[in-house]
Amino acid sequence: MSATWNEGDPPEPLRIQPFGWLLILLRGSLLGTLVFGGLLVLLLVRLVERPLCGLHRPVTPFITQFVCRNAFRILGIGFCTHGSLMLQRGAVVANHTSWLDIFALNAKKRIYFVSKAEVAAWPGIGWLARSTGTVFIERNRARAKEQTELFEARLMAGHKLLFFPEGTSTDGLRVLPFKTTLFAAFFGDHLRDVCYIQPVSAVFHAPHGAEERFYGWWGDMEFGPHLLKTLASLRQGRVELTYHAPLKVSDFANRKALAAECERLVRQGHAKIRK
Repeated sequence: MSATWNEGDPPEPLRIQPFGWLLILLRGSLLGTLVFGGLLVLLLVRLVERPLCGLHRPVTPFITQFVCRNAFRILGIGFCTHGSLMLQRGAVVANHTSWLDIFALNAKKRIYFVSKAEVAAWPGIGWLARSTGTVFIERNRARAKEQTELFEARLMAGHKLLFFPEGTSTDGLRVLPFKTTLFAAFFGDHLRDVCYIQPVSAVFHAPHGAEERFYGWWGDMEFGPHLLKTLASLRQGRVELTYHAPLKVSDFANRKALAAECERLVRQGHAKIRK
């Protein structure tokens, strides 16, 4: 997860009305209790789950899913999906709008995010990411083989991995070109013939009367003010996900061809939902 994309006009300065602070206090308290209470339960269950099941996580992903579904209820953000979840072994790719994608994509499907290594050190978010089984990777070619082996271990254990091929978050109004690097791991000898990739289009609809980019988190935007703005909004919008048909990796000649088709489907779904 990242907020480094710099194209377009900067967002409006944060302005919160007095009633907004009451919503921040109420929603923030409930959301914090839900997230960190869920984290505590997950860690306690993991103490038993890990020695018995190793990489397999038969119980804890359901805790994460429960937390994410109810986070939208607390925030008042609507949530709906289209399409069927992938049953085959493999990964999910989606466009990236903001930190809210974590809740949206976990709410429907039990997945494990792939994130840059720096996120592991972030206060709060890093703890949550590590506890929920996030796969951390470094942008270092020298470690490419090691990271491919890690992908293989997680995928062969039945984990559904999820990554954002755009490489950064956006204003939510567009889809950036997909980077192809992470797709290469799926063309390894042990994965090519058994793995699928499911593209997902995610669209955040702004609250009525708000700027279209309301939920977007990009450029130099900081997490704190964006969180406060989201909590303080009396009217909320909704998030809509479209799950496209899974693509078999072996049907594509190389990572570039697979990434291009995933990007095409995500763009198509994104444009359709935004109409």
